[in-house]
Amino acid sequence: MKKLTKAVFPVAGMGSRFLPATKASPKEMMPIVDKPLIQYAVEEAVAAGITDMIFITGRNKRAIEDHFDKAYEIESELEQRGKHELLAIIRGIIPKHVNCIYIRQSEALGLGHAILCAQPIVRDEPFAIILADELIDAKPAAISQMAAIFEREQCSVLGVQNVPREQTQSYGIVKTEPESGLERITAIIEKPAPAVAPSTLAAVGRYILTPTIFKYLASIRPGAGGELQLTDGIALLLEEERVFAHQILGTRYDCGSKLGYLKATVGYGVKHDEAGPEFREWLKEFQ
Repeated sequence: MKKLTKAVFPVAGMGSRFLPATKASPKEMMPIVDKPLIQYAVEEAVAAGITDMIFITGRNKRAIEDHFDKAYEIESELEQRGKHELLAIIRGIIPKHVNCIYIRQSEALGLGHAILCAQPIVRDEPFAIILADELIDAKPAAISQMAAIFEREQCSVLGVQNVPREQTQSYGIVKTEPESGLERITAIIEKPAPAVAPSTLAAVGRYILTPTIFKYLASIRPGAGGELQLTDGIALLLEEERVFAHQILGTRYDCGSKLGYLKATVGYGVKHDEAGPEFREWLKEFQ
């Protein structure tokens, strides 16, 4: 049986919807309370037993590498000041048994191309894909839920959630049929108009794929938006292998939008160990 040990994080996007905040800082480094989005994504992968984190980066993404690197100056200063609790937090950002690997995507040619860039590292192993701006508050973590299905079925799994029909043109939408107590995907369409969408089940930034996907990503032509679409590769994969949909149990925040980001800040803020109680009281006054 193949074990899931690798996760790919496509982080080369420009983040234009959050300009000017993302002019010099990656959108994946935008904080939700006191941790950047990319750290939540990596923590989700670690919780699923994944040990190799593969970041597909681009220009102006150095801050992501620095975040997961050792910070000798900061650690030394915290140690000298006796701030051991903060020191433990800094040292615990990435567990020692976890590897961080960075691959440069030279051109922004779409999500499908970004995933194809990971092939030299992934090789013939299954792997997860986590989109950091799709923040999912779930226990167990979203990828852990999906990994349980992968371990049992040894085939690709897509994380999905229902969206309002009027929003289908913003997502990859799947059509499914029951099989062995699961939902097998029979079709996937990138950003269909509401009138022609086969369902309201949307792929929400969580994937576990077999390495067969690379064969199809290398053969597809630019699709929606003139980019290489991951959904087009998955559509071809359906013809060769089983692919299941898993409806993720948890609250999803679309942090690629301003409203979703604000909702995530409030959702995580009210539960924060340190600031949560006072923040909840402030919200009552604010309303």
